[in-house]
Amino acid sequence: MAMCVEDRISNFPDHIRRHILSFLPIKAAVRTSIISTKWRYLFASISTIKFDGYLMSGLTSRNLDSFKNFVDRLLKFPDQVSLDCFWLNDIISWNDEDHNFDVSDWICAALCRGVKEIDLDLENLGDILPALLFTCHSLVTLKLVAVGSEIKVPSDVCLGNLKTLQLTNAQFVGDSIHRLISNCHVLEDLAFINCDFEYLREEVNIQSPSLKRLVLVFDVVEFENIDYVVVINAPNLVYFQYTDTVVKGYTLTNMKSLEKAHINIWESDSIDCETSATHLIQGIRNVRSLSLTTDKAIFLTSRLPIFHNLIEFKYDSHAFDGIETWLVEFLHCAPNLETLTLNFPDVAGTRRKALPIEVPSCLSFRLKEIDISCFETHIIEMVSYFLDNAMVLENLIIRMKGMTLTQKTKVLNQLLQLLKSSKKCLIVIL
Repeated sequence: MAMCVEDRISNFPDHIRRHILSFLPIKAAVRTSIISTKWRYLFASISTIKFDGYLMSGLTSRNLDSFKNFVDRLLKFPDQVSLDCFWLNDIISWNDEDHNFDVSDWICAALCRGVKEIDLDLENLGDILPALLFTCHSLVTLKLVAVGSEIKVPSDVCLGNLKTLQLTNAQFVGDSIHRLISNCHVLEDLAFINCDFEYLREEVNIQSPSLKRLVLVFDVVEFENIDYVVVINAPNLVYFQYTDTVVKGYTLTNMKSLEKAHINIWESDSIDCETSATHLIQGIRNVRSLSLTTDKAIFLTSRLPIFHNLIEFKYDSHAFDGIETWLVEFLHCAPNLETLTLNFPDVAGTRRKALPIEVPSCLSFRLKEIDISCFETHIIEMVSYFLDNAMVLENLIIRMKGMTLTQKTKVLNQLLQLLKSSKKCLIVIL
């Protein structure tokens, strides 16, 4: 006897079923229209619309026209609910003489439906962005991937409710960035990823009292011109990520709320890297957790501030002459450090220097955990220094991934000798 399965989902209220459909690919959402009359047009009022080039793969010329007409009807369907998310990826690449997708019109339709989030990854994006995009009061999140495209920000830009702005591979001219940011009055999350600022080489100026998260990631290459200054004024910034070649100067002010920072900077031969990079690190002196990646010791420890709030420090660098000494000198600037993570593989020919006699106060009173990756035999001296002077150390983690069996055996024997000098510390070897 066949069992009768009750269709409970069809009895849910429309708004709940629409919410369920918003998690489905658009093809699957449309197919639900054949379930029953309750589902026939429900897909047309979903609040999340996502299209990508993969959706059109394998379609014939006739089907491409049908797809275009379907999107037109879906976005302009009568009695539409407001949109939570509108997402387009790799659609324009399907355009040709016979198929012209009016993506600008689609974006306008989404904006007219009060869309909250727009995510676009398209070719020639700068040519199709409607001016309405920069004056839409419903927008909360805007993400644009614009490879090789010039983003033109109109003079009347006003995004009063925008909280998240992420721009990738875009080009900017004139004061576009400053004009855009200054007219996003509640902006909290800002990211520029591999954007082209070649036309803004005098100054990259980011000032926002509401900003909490800032990501500046650029291609680490040898620019012809890095003679510009990065200016940041964000008193409520909590997270800061910066990746670039060291530029001419940095002016970072009012970063009193900074909790976490990831700094990845690389030397340039055309400017005074030590002075400039030191100004950068001085601007984040209030940070609590710092991850620092460099190719050399480009910070002048004699000019570093005291990091009173720093409790976590991760340092990743190629080995260089005197790296151990530089690290100990940096620890003198972090009196309250509790966790230290190190990753600096050995380089043949690097000369070791004697460690300073004066012990940083964090080693004597605060440091509880040390984690060393890319462990090499030359680190033994530093490990011995830590075990002798880190009076409250609880955990020492040694990671020997990539070492040969002979190397591991040698290091283990050396570590066993060091165990005798530490009765309280737990040494973990991975």
